[in-house]
Amino acid sequence: MTVFLSSGRARRVALPVAFCVGLAAVLTACGEDPDKGTNGVGKLSATEIERKARTAANAAGSVRLSGSLVTQGETYKLNMRLKTNGGTGTVTSKNSTFQLLRVEDALFLKADAGFWSHAGGDDGKETTKPSGSDSEAADKLQDKYVKVPKDDPSYKQLSGFTDMKVLLAGILTLHGKLNKGARDRIGGVQTIKINGSEGDGGTLDVSLAGTPYPLQLVRAGGAGTLSLADWGRDFELAAPAKGETLDYGSRLPATSD
Repeated sequence: MTVFLSSGRARRVALPVAFCVGLAAVLTACGEDPDKGTNGVGKLSATEIERKARTAANAAGSVRLSGSLVTQGETYKLNMRLKTNGGTGTVTSKNSTFQLLRVEDALFLKADAGFWSHAGGDDGKETTKPSGSDSEAADKLQDKYVKVPKDDPSYKQLSGFTDMKVLLAGILTLHGKLNKGARDRIGGVQTIKINGSEGDGGTLDVSLAGTPYPLQLVRAGGAGTLSLADWGRDFELAAPAKGETLDYGSRLPATSD
């Protein structure tokens, strides 16, 4: 049997139904917790989140760091694996790409012949490369691990690229008043952004999954963007074989003009 409702009665029935449906939707939306399934740091203040990220980074045994870093007017592209007793990877500067390997205090530099035979840039800032064009010496040095003496002026600069604590202390710095930014995803991992001085002081993405590790840093003043991954993932770190190593004593070798 078909029952027909008058238009007035139909409206009276429809309004409560619509209200209930709308109310259910509102209650469902209000009940959604954006931090459900996360590590909960998204509920903290920006200062507390940064503190937890630093604590997590300092406690980690290793990390992979990649991206660009601008320091003292020079831009470097890094792809380094670091841990507490050393690191290994590649560094690309304006004119060259070279490999670094440090095990405890022993630092090794590996590059091709072009690295050793090419003089520094026109501005004279390229201090990690010997000058000159002695092809014989360059050929001898290429693709060998050259031990960097601790007394050599370049040791401190080069070893800094392999020092996990030094690098993290230098880059994990936001300037100005901290505030929470938007949520994002870095490498498929949900993050919360922490901004310094509303973004002008740099932006740090902190993981909302598991340990609140820093996953990406956009440095203030266009000083580079760095990704941090593989936190706590160990890797083999060993000095090169003697047949692959050249030791020049108290100074790095230099080609002659």
